[in-house]
Amino acid sequence: MDQLPLPLEGITVVAVEQAVSAPFATRQLADLGARVVKVERIDGGDFARGYDTAAGGLASHFVWCNRGKESIALDLKDPRGLAVVRRLVADADVFVQNLAQGAAARLGLDAATLCAAHPRLIAVDISGYGSGGPYADKRAYDMLVQCEAGLVSVTGTPGQPVKAGVPAADIAAAMYAFSGVLAALVRRGTTGRGGPVEVSMLEALAEWMGHPLHHAMHGGAALARTGLAHAVIAPYDAYGTADGGRVLLSVQNDREWRRLAEQVLGRPELGADPAFATNAARVAHRERTDELVAKALGALDADEALARLEGAGIACARLRDVHEVAGHPQLAARERWREVGTPVGPLRALLPPITLPGGGEARMGDVPALGQHTETLLRAVGMPDDEIAALRRDGVVA
Repeated sequence: MDQLPLPLEGITVVAVEQAVSAPFATRQLADLGARVVKVERIDGGDFARGYDTAAGGLASHFVWCNRGKESIALDLKDPRGLAVVRRLVADADVFVQNLAQGAAARLGLDAATLCAAHPRLIAVDISGYGSGGPYADKRAYDMLVQCEAGLVSVTGTPGQPVKAGVPAADIAAAMYAFSGVLAALVRRGTTGRGGPVEVSMLEALAEWMGHPLHHAMHGGAALARTGLAHAVIAPYDAYGTADGGRVLLSVQNDREWRRLAEQVLGRPELGADPAFATNAARVAHRERTDELVAKALGALDADEALARLEGAGIACARLRDVHEVAGHPQLAARERWREVGTPVGPLRALLPPITLPGGGEARMGDVPALGQHTETLLRAVGMPDDEIAALRRDGVVA
């Protein structure tokens, strides 16, 4: 049987992007076969290139979000640089931007303007708070949006709210932009027309707040911050083990509690004890419930504790740090690691989580150097050598 091509082969994306939200969205498109042209500033490029040097001398955010792209460095404040972008967009299927609010419109690169000129184009505007409303012009960075969306209010301990350890607002916006592009491509396939796509970080993350938001809006109290515990289920937390590890378990119903009491706690009578027999009772007596579980697991090392829990049919996990995730046996067994080329040599990267059996593997292309493809792309839009030389001489391209 012939292997299916990657679903986005033949699709060209032009992105004027920076940081995480737009780059992570367009990286998904590149992994699925699209050609992605990344337009960067001439003075350092995407500012995420300078966040750190942890990835072999490159910025870890940039390596994560920008594989498989072609980089062209342009000064968009110069009309000649802006004209290059317009020529690239004229041949593109998708345009994505996440410039500061109003900047794209001033350049004529907002979705409405571009789609009016190119009816088949799908143009994506990613912003912090959306194009209208009192927050439209507010500066929006991930942690700030996490606060505005209420994520920080439900994350942390009773005494200390904390932000998520990953850029949750950026990632949420990126994934809605990605799925929005896919939906718009399907619609274009039936109507022949593209159109604007608008995604805001606040609205994306507010959607992810669905459970605590609906719980509070429709009559419940605001959920308490409970660290690794669950606000309305017990036992559901992390517990220390004799070897210094931490094991998490989740009891989802009273049958599981009875199995835990008998096979792990060694206290079968607790399965019928009115103080613990129902989830409501266990939550009401959370401190005592946790003490019972902590005492039993604290006498075992982590491997033994996990084996006992698995044997009892109790959902459980090991609390891993990021180094342990990099060596996770499940990821290794499923062969999820690949190497991606970068300007400093090959680096490990995870296959994207969308797997398409029967088709080609995700196209995990190289991470580009700043302006690596500038000359190739200028030639591709028909620019002669003398004009390219003039642009370089004048600092319009790099």
